[in-house]
Amino acid sequence: MASCSHQPSDSTPSIVTPTAPQDRRPLVISGPSGAGKGSLIQKLIDAHPNKFGFEVSHTTRQSRPGEKDGISYHFVSVEIYNAIKSNGGLVEGTMYNGDFYGTKIFEKQLIPILDIEMAGVRQVKTISGFEARYVFIKPRDLNVLEQRLRGRGTESERSIQARLDQAKRELEFAETTGVFDRVIINDDLERAYVKLERFVFGLE
Repeated sequence: MASCSHQPSDSTPSIVTPTAPQDRRPLVISGPSGAGKGSLIQKLIDAHPNKFGFEVSHTTRQSRPGEKDGISYHFVSVEIYNAIKSNGGLVEGTMYNGDFYGTKIFEKQLIPILDIEMAGVRQVKTISGFEARYVFIKPRDLNVLEQRLRGRGTESERSIQARLDQAKRELEFAETTGVFDRVIINDDLERAYVKLERFVFGLE
């Protein structure tokens, strides 16, 4: 089992030795848009190369500045998305804020990480034989979330309000008993990452 070089504190990150987690079930990471899921996932992948495979979702929404096709998402047309779905190629698929999102069936060599929304979590939990660990990334409060969404500079006022309304529903969903194995408050990226890392490696 991975070990920690020193005891964690509120202000000092722990360091996990770069060994693979004993639990190789897929990691399903969920949370409101703007909660910092992507940043935390990327930190985990960067810190432990060749251990995790991020399953890049397909989406019909337009790319934002700085996003890269095949890395941030696979940006596809509605027709291509529907073709993948109809051929049984998606683990989960949902509509979010007017656009379709879906995750394809993943390869087995690395521990898969899925970044999916509330509806997707509900779907994968109904799949027979799909065993996973579920983590919810929670903002400190909705005001912080709104600041992050506005800070992107890519969302219309209508989109921001829709995402905030959706976030309220997701935060309520996160309180449902038995849905998530761990809820992590991302009020500080480094502290949140330490909590995520320690959970993934079975240290707490």
